[in-house]
Amino acid sequence: MTIDAVLFDWGGTLTAWHDIDFHAESLALAQAVLTTPDTSDDHHAFAARLHEAGSVIWGRSRDHQESATIGDLFSVAGLDHDAELLDAYYAFWEPHTLTDPEVRPLFTWLREQGIKVGILSNTIWPREWHRGYFERDGVLDLIDGDVYTSEIPWTKPSPRAFEAAMDAVGATDPARCVYVGDRLYDDIWGAHNAGLRAIHIPHSAIPADQIGHTEGDPDAVAQRLSDLPDILAGWR
Repeated sequence: MTIDAVLFDWGGTLTAWHDIDFHAESLALAQAVLTTPDTSDDHHAFAARLHEAGSVIWGRSRDHQESATIGDLFSVAGLDHDAELLDAYYAFWEPHTLTDPEVRPLFTWLREQGIKVGILSNTIWPREWHRGYFERDGVLDLIDGDVYTSEIPWTKPSPRAFEAAMDAVGATDPARCVYVGDRLYDDIWGAHNAGLRAIHIPHSAIPADQIGHTEGDPDAVAQRLSDLPDILAGWR
């Protein structure tokens, strides 16, 4: 097998999986809600509406591969917000965004082998947040192309999302590309459905309401990112 590109999921793959307190997340989001003299300043009530909206947004992703943004989340909740007031939400998530220390050596090895490095993440966050995390952790310079579903119409497992990631790194043949992710539906089944090989990182506790209709069977399982060079070398 000739490998032109390896594409990576982000959360739970290039970062460690963390269980999230979704009520605390929604309270942090609620800090950005714009209140008026005609509305109460009840952040707990806002948080409940935002939590329910999150279930709707991610349900659309799971069932229909429809993408969304943070703005869409507030719209579904029926709340106006100020994007400049998302500091509390950003701060809530930042401890969960740290790049695995094995990423830079892995990306460096891939580049040395002439293999493109790409990112495809299901996310409602803006591009600049993700790229900022990669820059903070010293790996942005090793990424050849990155796609965040907040800026395209589709989410994984839609083949179009994988095609967008391939386009971003200049790859044209899915049979010469590999996808690495932690979710058996979005990542493994999705990659296979798009014609890519798939490697599973099996350490994430995926919430039941985020599990799709099919669990893919990966071509390989990597217990850590540093396992990938041996797996890929065997395929080549």
